[in-house]
Amino acid sequence: MSAQAPIRVAVAGAAGRMGQATCEAVQGADDMELVARADPALGASLQQALESRPDVLVDFTRPDTALPNALACLEAGVHVVIGTTGFDMESLRQACRRVKANAFTAPNFAIGAVLMMRFAAEAAKHMDAAEIVELHHDAKLDAPSGTAARTAQLMASATGGAPPPIHSVRLPGLVAHQEVILGALGQTLTIRHDSIDRRSFMPGVLLAIRKVGQLRQSPVIGLEHLLFEDTREGMG
Repeated sequence: MSAQAPIRVAVAGAAGRMGQATCEAVQGADDMELVARADPALGASLQQALESRPDVLVDFTRPDTALPNALACLEAGVHVVIGTTGFDMESLRQACRRVKANAFTAPNFAIGAVLMMRFAAEAAKHMDAAEIVELHHDAKLDAPSGTAARTAQLMASATGGAPPPIHSVRLPGLVAHQEVILGALGQTLTIRHDSIDRRSFMPGVLLAIRKVGQLRQSPVIGLEHLLFEDTREGMG
């Protein structure tokens, strides 16, 4: 990818709600060009998308297709940004060792959600116990959500203890919501993030598209590695 030419972007899962939002965001970015939409609902395959010679493919599909899609992209020399969760990360790591293309994946692309996770990890050091409640639309396939699992992992790493329990809610009318409830003697602290529109994820998606080709190691997991200088040493 040159500094002058727009980044050529393909989107897998383009007919889904996140895929549609991603296509719209890419089309609105001055430094990007949407070159392909892959989705069975559109009659357009991943192979057809790769034939359009994208620099980056963004995947918002399903856990059972995200990994095969990513492996095909990497083998074709195409960087991949994965917004799908619930697939085998170790297989992705092994693939990245064999290829020159990079992979970036995040459980949540909303910058506010990344801040929520960071604040929860810090708060966990000072409170006695915590639990996580994540709430999503009824079409979400994985439970707990990738965001909740990542939050629990970060909190456990911060404290050296066990990860907090996670409670999952799936209801129509929701988009993506999470609260971390922490308790100590005579007090509670709640840290909550709400995505009420899928456009909330788009600044993070566009940031990942711009940065994936510049990663020093691959895969990188978590938008915090692109946002905060003090997290970049442990990427992957």
